[in-house]
Amino acid sequence: MGEIPVAELDAVLGGGGWDVGSSLEGPLQSPGSVHLGKNACYVVLAVLFDKEREVKEESGLECDPITLLALEERGPAWIRFVFLACPTGGTLKTLEAADAESLQATWWAGDPCALPLRALDILPLLDLAIRYRRSAPHPPTLPQELPCALICLRLLVTFANDAGDLWVLLATAEPPHLPVVACGTSPAELRRGLRLPVLRLLRDCLRPDPHPGPLGLLGLQHRARGPGGSDGICFNVLLSIPPGSPRDTPPELRGPAFSWWHVEEESLRGCILQRLCAAATVPVRS
Repeated sequence: MGEIPVAELDAVLGGGGWDVGSSLEGPLQSPGSVHLGKNACYVVLAVLFDKEREVKEESGLECDPITLLALEERGPAWIRFVFLACPTGGTLKTLEAADAESLQATWWAGDPCALPLRALDILPLLDLAIRYRRSAPHPPTLPQELPCALICLRLLVTFANDAGDLWVLLATAEPPHLPVVACGTSPAELRRGLRLPVLRLLRDCLRPDPHPGPLGLLGLQHRARGPGGSDGICFNVLLSIPPGSPRDTPPELRGPAFSWWHVEEESLRGCILQRLCAAATVPVRS
């Protein structure tokens, strides 16, 4: 195997991005570019994603995003980005300014009895924002402007034993890189979760059948109307393969397409273990 992708790992662990390229691992269920409103739906919850979207339209306020708080998903058919943001100007929308986007906006103290809500799904998100402000579990995480034709996931798959040894799964195609898998956009795939292509890949390359831990988001890459007019996103995610009993080394691989790399460089190893042990990633809710 050639040079280890330390620069890619550093970028992903730091919340940055890395070129997706054209090489994807695993079978692609439905090739073709992603286009909003046709085969994907993105929702931004109550924050400013860009200067012509959600917060200005729905509340009358202008905001700067601070960090992504959570990613909620039901496959490409519905992905919601929840941000913590800081108001920077504008005026709350009055009832007289009601339009198709929203009827009115008001400041709310958080008491469910004090204001009728259309849905209660925002309450856990408010709690998440409060906890983040008190003690941030992960560094500020914001989208990186890099194009992607598909909805895909770059996987930082790790295995750590009780002695503190750490391995990372790499695709061996030159140059070696973190595996990237794509979500299908056929009607049958649209409402399947983002975890599905991850499980497909792991079942194809690891033995025995793996039971990975939860996905944690390290960062994401997106550029609206990228090459060919595509609206794809690459999610950079971290997950671990729990040790079996007894197991001091990673599970056996099924073929030469992937390899376990033993991480010996102390600062890189420490950074990965810190993100694993402290759950210091943006939660992904399916």
